[in-house]
Amino acid sequence: MLPPEALLEVRKRLPARSAGKPPLLFVHGGYCDAWFWEPYFLPWFAAQGYPAYALSLRGHGASGGRDSLFIAGLDDYETDVEHVAGTLSAAPVLIGHSMGAAVVERIVAKRPVRGAALLAPLPPAGLLSIATRLAASHPNFAMRMQNGDPSRLSTPVSASACPASRSASAKLSSGASSTSNVPYGSETMRPPRSHTAARTWRSPKSRPAAFAALGATYQ
Repeated sequence: MLPPEALLEVRKRLPARSAGKPPLLFVHGGYCDAWFWEPYFLPWFAAQGYPAYALSLRGHGASGGRDSLFIAGLDDYETDVEHVAGTLSAAPVLIGHSMGAAVVERIVAKRPVRGAALLAPLPPAGLLSIATRLAASHPNFAMRMQNGDPSRLSTPVSASACPASRSASAKLSSGASSTSNVPYGSETMRPPRSHTAARTWRSPKSRPAAFAALGATYQ
């Protein structure tokens, strides 16, 4: 397991007025980062009164750890999520997509959480069988995925996927801080002093946690 990452990018969208609703923490999948949630998820949930946060796991987006991207594992990503969750004002509902869903699953298996949602989660057996079918049916696409560097996809991909995020991506790439005229906020989180400190956030025990999984059935 790698040491705690010094810099973790967190993008957020906050409601105009506090509605007393719990924060949501979004965890991206492979080959993307926190921008994945910006065009639709963060603003939509903020409009419903939920403080919405999305982190970039180490080695992704504007987070540190690119040098260790290809040796980082789910345990390291779990530590990233635990740390960011510990910085929020209340225990968050965790929402993970694909690989991010696998990270959320690991947390749910170890501790009580306020709630969790898994979007297109990874199958228990991993992606080998899916990758094999993809290589057979769409070899050109598989080759492009194999040659891609997920640590460098953020700016060009986010600019093409969401034109509104171009200015935010440019500022993040240049190291500049977000300003009020940028539609999405971004900040960096310092690591916890110890691995134990990352696990200080607690969820209410008065009601059972809500849990949802959305995605295809893998065979």
